[in-house]
Amino acid sequence: MAPMRAAPRLALVSACLLAAAALAAGCGGDSGSTDSTAAAGGQPESRPAPPKSEFPSTEGKTLRQLLKAADSASELVVSPAALAFYEGENRYPFGVFERDRTQVPDAEVALYLAKAPKPEPGAKSKSGNKGQEAKAQAQALDQPAVGPFPASIESLVTQPAFRAQTTSDDPDAASVVYSTQIDFPSDGDWQIAALIREDGEIKGTLLPSAVVGEFSGIPRPGEKAPKIHTPTPEDVGGDLAQITTRIPPDTQNKVDYADALGKEPIVLLFATPQFCQSRVCGPVVDVAEQVKEEYGDEAAFIHMEIYEDNEPPKTRSQVEAFHLPSEPYLFTVNREGTISSVIEGAFGLELLTSAVKKAVAE
Repeated sequence: MAPMRAAPRLALVSACLLAAAALAAGCGGDSGSTDSTAAAGGQPESRPAPPKSEFPSTEGKTLRQLLKAADSASELVVSPAALAFYEGENRYPFGVFERDRTQVPDAEVALYLAKAPKPEPGAKSKSGNKGQEAKAQAQALDQPAVGPFPASIESLVTQPAFRAQTTSDDPDAASVVYSTQIDFPSDGDWQIAALIREDGEIKGTLLPSAVVGEFSGIPRPGEKAPKIHTPTPEDVGGDLAQITTRIPPDTQNKVDYADALGKEPIVLLFATPQFCQSRVCGPVVDVAEQVKEEYGDEAAFIHMEIYEDNEPPKTRSQVEAFHLPSEPYLFTVNREGTISSVIEGAFGLELLTSAVKKAVAE
């Protein structure tokens, strides 16, 4: 979540999001209260990115040299939580966890990248080798490194009043998501490495590469939003289980997106609490429920499920209309019907509140 190379890619990215998570926030207050409430509850809390000076400089170094200079290889797994990247600045979300998939909510991480050489046109792989693309990615390790890009930690937890049973009963429900802003200089394949501060040492690991410019069909800020219809309780005879897999059902289904488009701001969230392999969809729908409590009179909040009849793997037509390669995916639309903000992957109260305020103000 081809267009849905959809369901398979969707599942892949969702799995990568396993280490993203949920933090407790205050009810009815603004996002500024989130950190203190989370800390008081003894849960992982949001944290700003550490300074770049705490991580090795890239000056004169390749990606391979940075990794070799680390004290050791990290046993932690760092997994990207998004697929769509573009030339220029991008939010890069990811998860950090132990090899047994236990979430790590408080790691200090910085990412580095290097451009993979473009495979020669028409080049064929010899039997037994890894292929031209794999070779190019390996060669990227010997290219000049760019970075560091230190990551902040975003809480996903809401106040108890907005935490669904779907989330509370799931022992693997995510609690935090890491994110950093990466400036990709150009389209193409970029190899990414992470350096992690652990026990006073710097440890390194590689991530899957990011393909910049691959998903050009996804609506972007400044573009007109696609027109789709989203189901409401009236469309299903009041059977909310047909339009949301959240337990209890969320309230983000009162308005048909098509009726609101071009008339009022919209917060459109594609997510499936029941089937999201990453276990972040339940928490982000909870986050949207809490933000809706404060901004529901200023924007139409709409949660759109992913799968037809809520049965994988066939994706709904609304998901295909937005050409989504992964989920969760959030779009805010201003009252003129123009995309205001786009967020791929998990997000917390502060980021969503900021996106909603921007759409309302435009």
